[in-house]
Amino acid sequence: MGEGDGVKRVYRVLLTATTALAVVAGSAAAFAAPEEKKAERGGLHEQLDGITADSAVGALMEVRDEDGVWRGSSGVAELGTERAVPARGQFRVGSVTKTFVATVVLQLAGEGRLRLDDTVDSWLPGAVPDGDRITLRHLLNHTSGLYDFKKTLPMPPNPEFLDDRWRTWTATEQVERAVANPPTFEPPGSAYAYSNTGYLLLGQVIEKATGRSYGTEIERRIIQPLRLRGTYLPGTSPGIRGPHPHGYVPIQKDGGKPRLVDYTEMNPSLFGAGGEMISTAKDLNRFVAALLGGRLLPDRLLDAMKTPGVETKKYGLGLAWRDTSCGIRVYGNDGDALSYQSWSFTTEDQRRQVTVALTPDFRGDTDDAVDALLDEAFCG
Repeated sequence: MGEGDGVKRVYRVLLTATTALAVVAGSAAAFAAPEEKKAERGGLHEQLDGITADSAVGALMEVRDEDGVWRGSSGVAELGTERAVPARGQFRVGSVTKTFVATVVLQLAGEGRLRLDDTVDSWLPGAVPDGDRITLRHLLNHTSGLYDFKKTLPMPPNPEFLDDRWRTWTATEQVERAVANPPTFEPPGSAYAYSNTGYLLLGQVIEKATGRSYGTEIERRIIQPLRLRGTYLPGTSPGIRGPHPHGYVPIQKDGGKPRLVDYTEMNPSLFGAGGEMISTAKDLNRFVAALLGGRLLPDRLLDAMKTPGVETKKYGLGLAWRDTSCGIRVYGNDGDALSYQSWSFTTEDQRRQVTVALTPDFRGDTDDAVDALLDEAFCG
């Protein structure tokens, strides 16, 4: 779930209702590199502390470059405790899942098992209106015009959001909820509008093309070959296997002040192929570097992944990019799993990789602070 060009959408909905929240969180740091130079690298730890002081319960970060590996954490892993955020901990990655799904689709295209310009109807007949005009490419780059199923759900701080916490969703029923609404625009391919619905459909296409679930294909094609030991697709399993920070959502009842509700455990079928994955900063850095380094896709398909669906957006086929203040373009994605938010980007030459994960407390918008943190990590 979430958008590839930032996580402002959640805060726009929640910020007004949650400004009364006041969360006191401790601060802790964990560094993998003992050298003073690395421990002081660009003041990254101080910036992490600033984020937790203003707008997050906890945060963690990993930077990999020619000087080695630096890991830091700030805040607390769980409210009401002084337990430090595990710098190597797992978290829900949200829409970074889409980059894994897109990579599998592109691998299948490279194998001749599907084409990016195949229509949705050719794989999933009747699944969506105008499925004969919407292509897999449109789904990948969010130019299908399909209504986002996420918009059909009650969202925090609405207390009804918690009613479906343990519900198992199927992609079919989520798509049906979405297409009960008119398209965001027409015709397909003419504009950009972020839609989780497209990736639910892509998960179904992967299953049709391979006879195996998208989760199984991600496991066998990406997770196992790259030895991403902290990464998995939980399906309907509500917990997080390894050490992890707790995540929270703000809930407002009876007109009172919003309060943070622990939402660490939930049924991740809510996110499905659009965002169910759990991973670590180390694994995300390794994945994005391998992708950009050509270990997962041939050059022509990697180039297609880097091609925007519309010129005004920095989003291609499941891959996003941003230009830093020092003129370095970095590729990757960001993710919003409601109680967890993450950013994972790598330079095109793979010489520097940065992943940040937060458990927001919704007192403020973290985007500007994270943008500054990424700038410092890539440019400092």
